[in-house]
Amino acid sequence: MSIIKSVLDTDLYKFTTSYAYSKLFPRAYGEFEFVDRSDDDYPEGFDELIREELKKMESLYLTDEEQAFLIKKLPYLPPIYIDFLKGFRFNSSEVKVWMEGKKLKVKATGLLYRVTLWETPILATVSELYFKVTNQNPDISYMEETAKEKAELLTKQNIIYSLFGMRRRFSFEVEDRVTELLKIHSGDNFFGTSNVYMAYKHNVNVSGTHPHEWVQFHGSIYGYKMANYMSMENWINVYDGDLGTVLTDTYTTEIFLQNFSKKHAALFTSLRHDSGDPMAFVDKAIKRYEELRINPQIKYIVFSDSLNVEKAIAIKEYCGDRIGATFGIGTNLTNDVGNDIKGMNIVMKLFRCKMTEKEQWHECVKLSDVEGKHTGSKREIHLVQETLGLL
Repeated sequence: MSIIKSVLDTDLYKFTTSYAYSKLFPRAYGEFEFVDRSDDDYPEGFDELIREELKKMESLYLTDEEQAFLIKKLPYLPPIYIDFLKGFRFNSSEVKVWMEGKKLKVKATGLLYRVTLWETPILATVSELYFKVTNQNPDISYMEETAKEKAELLTKQNIIYSLFGMRRRFSFEVEDRVTELLKIHSGDNFFGTSNVYMAYKHNVNVSGTHPHEWVQFHGSIYGYKMANYMSMENWINVYDGDLGTVLTDTYTTEIFLQNFSKKHAALFTSLRHDSGDPMAFVDKAIKRYEELRINPQIKYIVFSDSLNVEKAIAIKEYCGDRIGATFGIGTNLTNDVGNDIKGMNIVMKLFRCKMTEKEQWHECVKLSDVEGKHTGSKREIHLVQETLGLL
């Protein structure tokens, strides 16, 4: 059995983005690269262990029960895409894994609607294997008690939150147990989880937004000045008002808000904050809504940047009744397991793309409201900053 237990053992945005690619850009190619922001060292032979896990994933397939769950819970995914998932099989030849000294390198390359599905399973696999190989063991009683306390405190403060913790979970078993505990001890305040399989297993809502890669792709294809606008237009074209949370920091929030038109402000129900000062973000979002003559009190912000319970409470208090606030809490819930174990700071980002197989590759860049989260070559990052007047 592989670390990844099901085709559904992934974040919702992988399926929604995959479908959007398949509908609008069915011949587009992409290349994702693994980035360890903490620059951790990995044990010798770790790359071979990863390759073995990815090979095991080739036997996964969507069961009839899982298919029925998708049809019932995700009505915005049409039958043609569900049929695709029914026949989908991971192909490990799309992923190259190797070591450079003690550093782990991973690249996944292929048709975007397929290769995007590798991102979160690879991250969850790297995280779980790393803790296993380095003999770091969780304190289960601590984990359970802490998860319970957090759930009860969030509920007491009337905070609506989702679990966004798959990518950097300690293990499948820890995420599974935490999901169960949050459901028991938070009730309706626990809105759901981004992990589709955990939602299926525990009968909770599936919750998620769209990712940086969608905006990165549009920046590469349409130009950086049009990236936010075109990515929002195309998301609306695909989902017709469903999945109405938009990510703001791919090329900095300042640039996003300049592109955020009244049409988009009206159609998208919420903004997602993923980097930078959350309080400053609240003020900027409210100001922009008011400039567009839209009442910010009917909108809300999804906060998802390195959250813990205390931070969520402070942000909720700052928002007050000026704008709605919900929270996607990840590593602090699925990797708070005691024994001085720290969650990994790893991502898979889109580094290159092209509209068809025959075209030349175009670089993809992600900026951020925090410089340490920039990804892409220094040359292309500089070009983006220059183009958008950020220098």
